[in-house]
Amino acid sequence: MGPLSGKRALVCGSTQGIGRACAFEFARLGARVTLLARDESKLRQVRDELARAGPPGGGPQGDDWRPDHLCADFGDPEAVRRVVASHVDRTGPIEILLNNTGGPPGGPIAAAGPEAFLAAFSAHLVCNQLLAQTLIPGMRQRGFGRIINVVSTSVRQPIEGLGVSNTIRSAVAGWAKTLAGEVAPFGITVNNVLPGATATERLRSLIQAKARAASVAEEEVERRMKAEIPMGRFAAPEEIAAAAGFLATPAAGYITGIGLPVDGGRIACL
Repeated sequence: MGPLSGKRALVCGSTQGIGRACAFEFARLGARVTLLARDESKLRQVRDELARAGPPGGGPQGDDWRPDHLCADFGDPEAVRRVVASHVDRTGPIEILLNNTGGPPGGPIAAAGPEAFLAAFSAHLVCNQLLAQTLIPGMRQRGFGRIINVVSTSVRQPIEGLGVSNTIRSAVAGWAKTLAGEVAPFGITVNNVLPGATATERLRSLIQAKARAASVAEEEVERRMKAEIPMGRFAAPEEIAAAAGFLATPAAGYITGIGLPVDGGRIACL
């Protein structure tokens, strides 16, 4: 038995990186996990890996624990809402929502067209809103809810070369703070996890893009990035997931409306 035993968690962007790590962390804590992403084959692979890992404590794998998956593209918010709503109608309330999807392409904000902002706003804020609206009634029914958004340290300190992302992440943080106040009386918390540079496929692609733009080796870009981090290294996805896992547990029941940096000390402000 874990602290999330008897709870259900919907984990978005769960086929790789931070989302995948969060799926395993919630399962380790006892939750029954539903994976949500756009790649059916990768979803099945992660679902099967979760099932093989088994429930916490090595107990029997009953239907009250076995993971499942949903397939939808965050480029189509209505499809995301429809797939999740149908699942909830069939299977019942989900108490934990991890909002997480791939970040917008990098580049200077002055060069970004309106379509880049609209696409990012849709995939991040609009999908977050629709998923929260879909799941909050069940959370209220259960008297327990956790909405956790994987955002970025850029809401505290903008990151050079990520103009669109800096803008949209801040919008999501404002949305989350507003929602936190509205749903707090019902036992529902809303918090943001702010990852620093984390060893994921997205970070590797950003390093490659910076190296091309500056005509330097990828190793040099990586060295410069690590030099900005007091701990001198990138985070492992599992370290971000550990923070999200804590915020999902009953122990974090009096924490809401915050942004929790997990950044190795990189943010310069308090």
